[in-house]
Order: sequence, then structure tokens, then C-alpha cells
Amino acid sequence: MTLGQRLRHIGWELWVHSPFTLLGAAAGIVFMVLFRNISQDAARGLFAVFHPLHVFLSAMVTAALFRLHRKAASFLIILVIGFVGSIGISTLSDSVLPFLGQSVLGAAIPTHAAVHDCPIHGHGADCDHDHDSAHAHAHSHEPHLHLGFIEEWFLVLPAAILGVVAAYFRPRTKIPHAGHLFVSTWASASFMLMNSPETLTPLLLLGMFVALFVAVWIPCCLSDIVFPTLFLRADGAHLGRHGCLLCKAHDPQEGADKEKTDDIET
Repeated sequence: MTLGQRLRHIGWELWVHSPFTLLGAAAGIVFMVLFRNISQDAARGLFAVFHPLHVFLSAMVTAALFRLHRKAASFLIILVIGFVGSIGISTLSDSVLPFLGQSVLGAAIPTHAAVHDCPIHGHGADCDHDHDSAHAHAHSHEPHLHLGFIEEWFLVLPAAILGVVAAYFRPRTKIPHAGHLFVSTWASASFMLMNSPETLTPLLLLGMFVALFVAVWIPCCLSDIVFPTLFLRADGAHLGRHGCLLCKAHDPQEGADKEKTDDIET
């Protein structure tokens, strides 16, 4: 399969999966509305559940794909590929892109920043002192990029290793996109709740919907679609099927080669 054919196939897959990703982004907004009144610590707790789960699923799929198509590879090589790939993709999806989206929207707020009731145009040494203290405290708690593999390393890193181990002994990748996309969406939504203002206006939610769509669509499709497409034989046989229900409608260019994939089921 030529480079042009691979790129066309990737584009077709992205197009087919975009409606389901829109549904996932909508579910993320519902998630945010339902949990809009929780504290930042509670939102961080949700992130500490969904992000490691996302890492586990990503590691399992990535390592299983490599294991299936590089059967002679050692466990160490599979571990490195599954570990690095899952941490990178999940961090991009659950932390980096949501943070950038909120920054563009102006929705990221200082985490745990104190609010002082000193009048803006107040006078006097006490008021000036309070204003300077509040400014310094807020500056020390500016919105930061929460990276799970650093701040919850004790949850995220073992999750990646367990995913690779599971794939090594049972290399199967038929994990529906529904589960992967929804887990990723909830992790991204939890991250946004950690750094969102108390009032979620309709316009802000619309912007967050777009941010969630991009945060889920690009990384998860990189993980579950683009990466499998790299495992294409020169004769065009698609070795990287990811077991998605949406993929019952196959790419027309694969029709002629469908019979060539009966010996490998991913």
C-alpha cells in the first residue's frame, strides 16, 4: 500500500469516526454539567480514576498491536513501546489539549487561589498589603498543566505496565471505540473541571465541547487508527483492524483485499 493510499485510508477512518467522537464530546459536556458543583479536589479524584484507566486501555491496544505484528520482539521492546506510546497519547488527550483549549477560551482559573474582598480602589496600607498578598498568592498558584504521569505517577505508571503485560499474554485489540473514547472524554472533562470557573455559561460549554472533541478525536484516532494503519503490508492487507463497531462499514479500497486478512484477527 502506497503512502497516498495510507493517507486516504486514515482520512476515511477519521471521517467515519467523527460522528461518534461528537457523541463522546457531548457526553463529556453532560458529565461536566452533572458534576459542575464538585470541588477541585473531587474533580482531581475523578481524573485520578479515568486517566489511569485510559492509560491502561491505550497501553493494552498499543502493545497488543506491536506484539501481533512483531512476534519475535522481546518483552522489553514491547514494554517500552506500549509504555511510552500510552503515556504520550493519554497525556496529550487528557491533559495537554484540554489545558490548551481552556487557555484559549480563558476558562482556566488559578487552582486553589485565594480571593480577598479588598476593594479594587481601596486606600490605606492595610488594603494595599492585602492586595499585594493576594496578588502574590494567586501568582504562586497560576493554572498549571496537570500531568498525571508526574503528579499521580503511582497510579498512571503501574496502569501502563499492567496494560502492556495484559497485551503480552493476550494480544487482542478488539476493544470497542465506545469504551476508549468515553473513558478519554471523562478524563478530559475531569481535567477541565479542575480548572474551570464555578459558573459554566452556555457559550463556555460550547467552547469546551469543541475542545473536548479535538482532545479526544485526534489522540484516540492516532492511537486506534493511525497507529494500526502503520501495520499495512505492501500488498495492501490491513493488519491493524481495531475492532470498532463503526468499522463494519469498511473503506472501499480495502474491499479487494478483505480475504487477505483472515489469518490475522486483531
